[in-house]
Amino acid sequence: MITRWQILTGEYPPQAGGVADYTRQLACALAAAGDRVDVWAPPAGGLPERVDDNVAAHRLPDHFGRRSRQLLDRVFNETTQPCRILVQYVPQAFAWKGANVPFCLWLYSRRTDDVWIMFHEVAHPVGARYGMAGNLLGLANRGMAALINRAAQRVFISIPAWEPMLRSLGGPTAPITWLPVPSSVPEVRDPDGSRLVRNRLTDGGRPLVGHLGTYGRRIGSMLATWFPALLAATDCHVLLLGRHGEGFRLELTQRFPEYRDRITSPGALPEDELSRHISACDLMIQPYPDGVSSRRTSLMVGLSHGRPICTTIGWLSESFWAGCGALLISPADDPGATARVVASVLDHPDRKAELSARARSLYAECFDLRHTVERLRSTGRGEGIARSAIVSSGRMAELT
Repeated sequence: MITRWQILTGEYPPQAGGVADYTRQLACALAAAGDRVDVWAPPAGGLPERVDDNVAAHRLPDHFGRRSRQLLDRVFNETTQPCRILVQYVPQAFAWKGANVPFCLWLYSRRTDDVWIMFHEVAHPVGARYGMAGNLLGLANRGMAALINRAAQRVFISIPAWEPMLRSLGGPTAPITWLPVPSSVPEVRDPDGSRLVRNRLTDGGRPLVGHLGTYGRRIGSMLATWFPALLAATDCHVLLLGRHGEGFRLELTQRFPEYRDRITSPGALPEDELSRHISACDLMIQPYPDGVSSRRTSLMVGLSHGRPICTTIGWLSESFWAGCGALLISPADDPGATARVVASVLDHPDRKAELSARARSLYAECFDLRHTVERLRSTGRGEGIARSAIVSSGRMAELT
């Protein structure tokens, strides 16, 4: 059955961001499956638009303000064919400094429509450490989430940890289904190209250890202790991939000038070149302050490319990661332990090959984009969080 999707998102390419990449991937996949797809996003600031086959991307007049809501009302009210409104929800992505309450009230006003919500995030955390401004934002976010909970016919979450928070807000009455995010970088199977990257960076000799991310303050502070310890314990070369990698390299080499020739950041890369660089790495270092979880696109990129990954467990981590056999788990506050864990893999090719195979298998069976599309195109009401096995093989149910 063909479905007409009206996807609302706070960012869409050429705008940068994980939700932008996710939404474009999903829109293209739904269109390729035969559905009709319209995407509604804020202005792109004059950047050249990216055109994809069979996806109608529309720029709103503002960031989901009054004019945008009026336009969407007019379009939805005049549409004769039934459509499904799918909201890619991150509170900060809808402007108003993360407190766009009128947008959530508008969604609630359309609760008789077929409204589906994908919660990538729910709310800013609250507590003494976040100050008055942070706590006010967190409270506003919770009120916003409560409103759109009640507007939704179906609710999806990027990690199971969001489910208790949503339940605590007095809803939703709709089923809650876990929908992990897939990789945002399609794998390019080009061994020769990846070999050229590796040879250029390491002369073919040193192990190559990579990181993919945006080098924000919290993850950057972890990397700033992990990488020097690793460089001191091994002869590896470090590859910093993603936006802001060049600035992070500068900071790191200013503090540790002895490693200047062993740290590289190529800057922004096209998708195919980024894939070749990831495939060139022996191992990826991907620590997260709140722990590894199925909402982390950078993790999914490494898994889909079959890279061994060293990461951390935290309060947002799903229970299956520690025992899945596809990751190396290291204490977040012990750089020396991380260096030893990574060195043990770099020194043992068989162990590296085993982790690579497990990573690729886990991604294909549980997180590949096709599972997301199958779930969304299903006509059933969903099984809810307790039975949210993403794949028919049952691998995710087995893990959880």
